[in-house]
Amino acid sequence: MRKIILITAFYLLFIKNILAQERPNFIIVITDDQTNESIRALGYDEIYTPNMDRLVRNGMTFTHAFNQGSWSGAVSVASRTMLITGQNVINAQRNNDYIVKWARTTPDAESTKVKTIGETFSEAGYETFITGKWHNTDEPLLKGFQVGSAVGLGFYETYDEANSNEFAYNRPNDGGWQPWNDSLKGHWAPQVRDIYYENGERKISDYYTVEQHTSELYTDRAINYLQQEHKLPFFMYVAYNAPHDPRQSPREFVDMYPLDSIRIPVNYLPDHPFPIGVEGERDEHLAPYPRTPEAIRLHRQEYYAIISHFDRELGRLLDALENSPHKENTYIIFTSDHGLAVGMHGLMGKQNMYDHSMRIPFIITGPDVKAGTQSDALIYMQSIFATTCDLAGIPIPETVDYGSLKPILTGDQTKGEEYIFGYFRDRHRMLRSDRYKLILYPYSNNAQLFDLATDPYETTNLINNPDYTEIKEELFQRFLEKQKEIGDKVKVRKE
Repeated sequence: MRKIILITAFYLLFIKNILAQERPNFIIVITDDQTNESIRALGYDEIYTPNMDRLVRNGMTFTHAFNQGSWSGAVSVASRTMLITGQNVINAQRNNDYIVKWARTTPDAESTKVKTIGETFSEAGYETFITGKWHNTDEPLLKGFQVGSAVGLGFYETYDEANSNEFAYNRPNDGGWQPWNDSLKGHWAPQVRDIYYENGERKISDYYTVEQHTSELYTDRAINYLQQEHKLPFFMYVAYNAPHDPRQSPREFVDMYPLDSIRIPVNYLPDHPFPIGVEGERDEHLAPYPRTPEAIRLHRQEYYAIISHFDRELGRLLDALENSPHKENTYIIFTSDHGLAVGMHGLMGKQNMYDHSMRIPFIITGPDVKAGTQSDALIYMQSIFATTCDLAGIPIPETVDYGSLKPILTGDQTKGEEYIFGYFRDRHRMLRSDRYKLILYPYSNNAQLFDLATDPYETTNLINNPDYTEIKEELFQRFLEKQKEIGDKVKVRKE
C-alpha cells in the first residue's frame, strides 16, 4: 500500500510539473512618463524605436490605453498601485493602506487588504520576479515577489560632486548639464536593493549603488533571470525609470536628435490658458515660465533620446527571450504608467487630463495573439491584472475592478470601456468617449469640451459653443453616473 501511495504521489507531482510548464509565462515591461506619441511604427516619425516597432509588428497594439489618474502629484505611485491591486483610483487609495500608507494621515474605516498581482500569481504556482522601479511600500514587495534583483527608487535626481542638485530645475541651454555626463549621477548611479532569504524568511537588502544606467542595469538583471533554469512558469515585472527625468542617455542617442530638427508640438503654449492647480508641482518647474520653443526643443530632444536608449535595451531583452526555450509560451505586455506633456498646453508634467498625459502605449504579444493587429477600444492600463490572470487560467480576485482584455485579444469582443474616467486629486475630473472629452476643474471652476475627431490635440474648447450643448449635457450626466459608480464624492460644475 505504501508503495502505491508513493507512486501515486510521484505521478501527481509529475503531472503537476508538466501542467505548470504548459502554463504561459509573462513579462510585464513598464516605463515611466512615456506618452502614447512615442512609437515610430504608430506614425510618430520624429522618434526612432525599432524594438517597440518590433512589438507592434508581433502583437496587438491598443491605441487608446489610459491611466485613470492619481490622488497624488506623484502619479506613478497611484498608477502602479492601481496596476498591482487591479483597483480603481478610489478603491486603490482607500483599500490598500499597507501599499499607500503615506497618502493619508489616518486609515479609512472601510479599508480592507487585497492581494496584489504578485501575490496572486505566486499563490497560483508561478515564480514571481521583479527588477526596476517599485515606488510602493516594502510589505507588498515582499509578499508579491519571490525573486528581486536591483529593485529601484521612484526616480533619481542628478547632482554633482558637491551634492548640489542645481541641474534638476530650470537649467538654461548653456548651463553645462549634459545627458551623457555620468558624473552627475541620476540614472547613471542608481541606488537599488535585492530580495534575499535568511533562515527561510524573505527580506530586502540595504540599498547599494550601481555605476550603470538604470535602463541597462534592469535589462541585465532581467536577462540574467530569464536565462536561468525555470521549473515553474514565471511572472516577470520589469519596470524602467526611463524616460522619467533626469532624461539622461549616452551621447549617441542625444546626437540622433539635433535641436534644429525637433518639431514644436501643435498644441504648444507658453503657459496654460487658466490656472489648474498644478503650477506648484515638481514637474512644472523643470522648465521656466513662460515656456519657450528653445526650452521645449531641448527637453524633447532629451526625452526622445532616453526613449531610444530604452528601446535599445528592450531589444536586448526581446533577443534574450527569442533565444530562450520560453519564446513560444511567453506573453509580453508593454506599457507605461502615464504620459507626459513636455511643452504641450504650456505644461511639462503628467498632472493633467489631456491625452498626452493620460494616454499611453500598450502592446501585447504572445501565444495566439495575432501579429500586427490594432484595437482602438478604450481601455485602462490597469487591466493588466485581470488580463494576465485570465490568460493564465487563474481566477480573477473579486477585489479587481478592471476587466480582462482577453476577449479583445481573441477577437470575441471589439469594444472596451464606453467611457474613460479621469481623476487628479480634488482638482481635475474627466470623462472621455471615443470622440468627445469633457474636463472639469473644481479647483478653478473651469471646464473644457473637445471634439477629438476634429481636434485630436485638444486645442479648441467647445464648452460654450451652443452647437455642442446637447453633447455637453449628455457627457456631464454620464460623468455623474460614473462618479457615483466608483465612489468619487468631489462636487463639480459642468461649465
